[in-house]
Amino acid sequence: MTPNETQSLLRLMAWLSPAFPVGGFAYSGGLEGAVHDRLVADAAGLKAWFTILLGHGALWTDAVLLSCSVKAEGDPHRLEELSELGLALAGSAERHLETLSLGRAFLTAAQAWPDPVFKALPADCPYPVAVGAVAGAQGIGLQQALAAYLHAGVSQGVSAGIRLGLCGQQAGVALLAALEPLIATTAERAGTAGLDDLGTATVQADIAALRHEMQVSRLFRS
Repeated sequence: MTPNETQSLLRLMAWLSPAFPVGGFAYSGGLEGAVHDRLVADAAGLKAWFTILLGHGALWTDAVLLSCSVKAEGDPHRLEELSELGLALAGSAERHLETLSLGRAFLTAAQAWPDPVFKALPADCPYPVAVGAVAGAQGIGLQQALAAYLHAGVSQGVSAGIRLGLCGQQAGVALLAALEPLIATTAERAGTAGLDDLGTATVQADIAALRHEMQVSRLFRS
């Protein structure tokens, strides 16, 4: 790899690591609600859950927003529009809280790598727009950013699934390996996508996220 490619890899590894202080461990993206409603009950169900989210759900939407944010090249007006759209697309109060909280925390922590883009972003910035805008400003390749973001999203979800008792760590690692081709394909699709390609078909997942807000006993904030 060239020095620039190595730098990009290191930054993506830092920004999307579970250790980066965004608090992603506190959210399940509606998965806990799906487990409560018995829509997801085991490792096979968890694989199906992420297959659908990558192809037709929230992870696809995030990927398109991230792609558009990288291409915005620090344009404040464009980034504000994308932020407003990203927040409007959140299907429940808790999903809105999740993307907004992660976005704010990411921008706070990522300022360890100073860049003018932080002044171009609105205060209320959803997570994929925040990551995309900063990655674009830092010269990180679009496909690298998309693949890393999607892998991190699935990895965080698998971790939530393990804590919810859907599978063990070995099965979780096997699941990540099995989803690699789909993550790569989704990243490739999103790299050429625009806002006209936004859209989801995950009604049950959206309902599970809404029902999660009323659960009495739970581990996660979404």
